[in-house]
Amino acid sequence: MNLKTCFSCVLCGLLLSLAAASTSSAQVANSQVPNPTATYRSVPSGAKLKFQGVVIDRSADTFTIRDRTRTDYQVRLTDNTSVRANGGFLKSGKKYPVTDLVRGLIVEVEGVGDSQGELVADKIRFRESDMRAATTTDVRVTPVEENQKKVAGQIDELYSIAQEARQQVAAVNERVTAVDNRVSALDDYDVEESIAVTFALNSAVLSPEARQQLDAFATKALATSGYMIEISGHTDSTGSVARNMRLSRDRAESVVEYLTVTHKIPARRFITPMGYGKSDAVADNSTAAGRAQNRRVEVKILANRGLRGNTSGSAKTNTARP
Repeated sequence: MNLKTCFSCVLCGLLLSLAAASTSSAQVANSQVPNPTATYRSVPSGAKLKFQGVVIDRSADTFTIRDRTRTDYQVRLTDNTSVRANGGFLKSGKKYPVTDLVRGLIVEVEGVGDSQGELVADKIRFRESDMRAATTTDVRVTPVEENQKKVAGQIDELYSIAQEARQQVAAVNERVTAVDNRVSALDDYDVEESIAVTFALNSAVLSPEARQQLDAFATKALATSGYMIEISGHTDSTGSVARNMRLSRDRAESVVEYLTVTHKIPARRFITPMGYGKSDAVADNSTAAGRAQNRRVEVKILANRGLRGNTSGSAKTNTARP
């Protein structure tokens, strides 16, 4: 039995464990790969709904929520969707970006049905403790860890199973980065475009050359159907670990800010930007030229295969790294 087969067996076992738990007392993280033939409860156009459920699937503009009766609804996100945690100062709660709505999060959704039978979300609310539990399972390494859930009396067992599956996937591909795995978990995105913009020493300021690269990148992204953007920041080996982590995150945020403000790319199109410090060098840090290459931010356009398949004249198809 090869490693991929072992991984499939472990994943199936996790699914059976999760199905046995009560959704009324658990934080659910559905483990299934998005099913193109899945059916959803249609919401009448103009009908106002407010209900609680678990996020079981997520794409760029929509997510699937399963309520306590195991009925699935398709929820659409817009720039006007308010995403907040319950409580806080004046009970307004902390505001979150829509990209933080991960699988397994228990949410309360309020919205209005549209002509497609989807629920257009006006408000999304959740508890901070549920967000922390869901984020813990969404560790961007393997699909299995998107399938974890917090279940009373079973959390230790679920983490043990997820750890075993993660080790098996790591043996198949040791060099897959955390962000790559988060995208490949969806199994329906291709890398359409990839660039690397470099920075001066100890700087997170975009150079004129970097801005030109991002201008061309934004033009391609806006012309791509069903796209998301993956951004990862890096540094050379000079400086402390903590300082390099902060600098790599600042560089990634500089790219996000430029694309969002200058080219009006919606925030929901971005996968949460990550900083990796000096941990993922692409050149020799013992030379000045190598260090210059390592002071970079990698930016990728991820195109949804399903949406592109339904669009005539779609862009070229590339194969994303596993």
